[in-house]
Amino acid sequence: MTLMPRLAASSLAVMLAAPLAAQEADLPADAEEASPAEAIIVTGRGLEPALSTGIYATSILEREVIIASPSGRIEDVLRNVAGFQQFRRSDSRSSNPTAQGVTLRALGGNATSRALVLLDGVPIADPFFGHIPLSAIAPETLGMIRVTRGGGSGPFGAGALAGTIDMESAEPGQTAGFLGSAAINNRAETEASGVLTQRLGRGFAVASGRWDRGQGFFTTPADQRVPATARAAFNSWNAALRAVAPLNDEVEVQARVAAFRDDRTLRFAGADSFSNGEEASIRFVGRGALQFDALAYVQARDFGNVVISSTRFTPTLDQRRTPSTGIGGKFELRPPLLEGHDIRIGVDYRQADGELQEEALNAVTGAITERRRAGGATSNLGIFLEDDWQIGPLIINGGLRADRTSITDGFFTAVNAAGAPLRSLAAPDRSDWAVNWRTGALFYATRRLDLRAAAYTGLRLPTLNELYRPFAVFPVTTEANASLVNERLRGYEIGLDWQPVNALVFSVTAFDNKVKNAIANVTITPTLRRRANLPAIDARGIEASLGAKLGRVSIDGSLAWTDAEVAAPGTALDGNRPAQTPKFAGTLTLAWRPVDGWQLAGTLRHVAAQFEDDLETDILAPATTIDAFIAAPLWGKLSLVLRAENLTDEAIITRNQGGSIDLGVPRTVWAGVRYGF
Repeated sequence: MTLMPRLAASSLAVMLAAPLAAQEADLPADAEEASPAEAIIVTGRGLEPALSTGIYATSILEREVIIASPSGRIEDVLRNVAGFQQFRRSDSRSSNPTAQGVTLRALGGNATSRALVLLDGVPIADPFFGHIPLSAIAPETLGMIRVTRGGGSGPFGAGALAGTIDMESAEPGQTAGFLGSAAINNRAETEASGVLTQRLGRGFAVASGRWDRGQGFFTTPADQRVPATARAAFNSWNAALRAVAPLNDEVEVQARVAAFRDDRTLRFAGADSFSNGEEASIRFVGRGALQFDALAYVQARDFGNVVISSTRFTPTLDQRRTPSTGIGGKFELRPPLLEGHDIRIGVDYRQADGELQEEALNAVTGAITERRRAGGATSNLGIFLEDDWQIGPLIINGGLRADRTSITDGFFTAVNAAGAPLRSLAAPDRSDWAVNWRTGALFYATRRLDLRAAAYTGLRLPTLNELYRPFAVFPVTTEANASLVNERLRGYEIGLDWQPVNALVFSVTAFDNKVKNAIANVTITPTLRRRANLPAIDARGIEASLGAKLGRVSIDGSLAWTDAEVAAPGTALDGNRPAQTPKFAGTLTLAWRPVDGWQLAGTLRHVAAQFEDDLETDILAPATTIDAFIAAPLWGKLSLVLRAENLTDEAIITRNQGGSIDLGVPRTVWAGVRYGF
C-alpha cells in the first residue's frame, strides 16, 4: 500500500524539477524590480470561489484564528463554526481514530463523516472508515478554512451530505520564511512544529512537520479505575512537502506529498491503536480566459487496534491491519460562454478499497480462536454542470449532478485457528445512477443587507467500515451490514447577512434538512447493535454568527439550535433524537490586541446534553468550558505563547454506556515559544 504514494512522490518531484529549475535559471538579475504588470502571481490556491458561494450558509476562518487555538488542534479551530460536530466530544488525542467522523447541522452520526473535508481540493477522509485524520492536519500550515453548510451538487459533491469543510494551505505572504513553535503542558506532554517556506524563482516550496507526544490523562473517572486502567497516551507526527510553480503566465502546477503516524492508548494498558498514511497529489490551475482546475491524487492508509477485556484486562481482539487505498481526481472547466453567467462544467471520480485483517483471542490463554478478513471497494463517478447568473443585485444559482455509484467485491470470512471455515459472506456487486441538484438566489437588498435562499439534495455512499467491519466497545458489539444503501438528503434554507456598521457583521440561517436512508447503529439488545438504514432523520434549526471589531478588541460568536428526530414509524426509534446529537451548541470568543505582537483571547463554549444511544437510555451531560490564549513578544520574531484548555476543569462526558463513562480533556495549561508568524 505504501508503494503507490512513493512512486507518485517521485513522479511529482520529477515533474516539478523542470519548471522550478527553469524559473530559477531564467530569473533576470533585476527580477525583484520587475513591474507588477510583468509579475506572475503564484498563489497555490484553486480557482476563485464562485459567485454562488454567498448563497449557501458559509463561514470563513482566517489564519490568525487558525493558529491561535488553545489546544493547538484543528478540531478545536472548527468548533468555532456554528453546527460543526464530531461524532464524540473527545479530541484527536484521546479518542479512537475511527471515531473522528465530522458532520454539520446535527444530522446524527455513527463515526463516519457526513461532511466532505478537503485540503487544497483533495478529499482527506479515510478510504475504509470515512473518518478524518485530524492529527495529520497541522493548523499552522493553513491560510484559510471555508465551511459551507448544507448539501450540494458541485465539484466533489458526493459525500457533502451535511456540507463541505474546505481548507487551503497558507500562501508565502501569510507566513514567515520560517515558523516554528514548541510547547509543554502541566502533564509534561510536548508538541513541536516547523514550517519552512522558500521562494523558488516565481514559485515556492513549503516543508512542514509536527510531533505531539505525551502520557495523556485518565479518561476513566477515578471511581471506575482499576489497576489496568491507563492514561490516554498519544504519540503522533506528520510531515508534508508542497511545491507550486507557474508553467506560463496563466497556468500553475501544485504538488504535495505527505505522511503521518498516530499511536494512542485508550482506557486499559495494552489497548493500543495506530493509524498511518501516505498521500500525494498534483493539480493544474488555469486562470486565463478559459479557466480550469485539474486534480489527481492517491492515498494509502492503515489502521490497527487491540481490544482489551474489561473483566480480565487481557487482549480479546487484535485488529492487526486495515490497509486501504483511495484514488481520485477532478476536472472543472469555466468557459466564458454567456455574458453575466459563471458556468462550471466538470467531472470527478473517487475509488476506495481496503481489507480488514484481525484475530479474535482467548482472554485466558491468548490463543487465536478466529481469524477474520473483510473488505471490498466503492467508487463514485460524478458529472456536474452549474451556472451562476447575475442580474443586477440578484445572483441566481442552478446546478445539476449525475453520480454513478458502485459497491463491489464485498466479502467477510471467519475461520478457526486451524483454518476451518466458520462464517462467510460474498456480497453481490451493485451500482446505481443518482441525480442531485441545488438552486438558490442571493439578493443584495441594500449595501449592508444580503438576503439568500436555497434548496438542494445530496448523496453519501456507505463506507467499507459500515458495510463489512463489526466492532466492540464493551459491553456493546456492533455488527456491520453489507446491504446498506446510499444516504440521500433534501434540504431548504433561508438566511441573511447584515452589516449595520463596518465593525459589525451578523449572519443567521434557518434550515430544514432530511436524510433518507440514514445509516445508524441500531440497538437490537442491550449488548448488540447493528448498522442499518433508518427511514429518515429530520433536522430543523437555526444557525447564527456574530463578528465585531472595536479598535483592538474583537468579538466572535456562533450558535446552532437544532430540533432533530428520527422518522421510523412503527419502531421504538420513531421520534427519538439521533444519538450523539446536541440540541444546542454555542461558542463566544473575546480577543484583545493591546499593542502589536500581543494577543489575548478567551473562549466560552457550551454543548447541550445528548444521548449516547438511539434508545435515549444513556445521557451525556451538558458541558461548558473556558479556554484561553496569550501571545506576547519576547525579542524580534520570538514570542511567548501561553494556552489553557478547560480552565474550570469541567467534567466533559464523552461516552456513557450503561454507566461506564469516558471523560474529555481536563484542565490543561501549555507554555511555549513561537518564532515567526
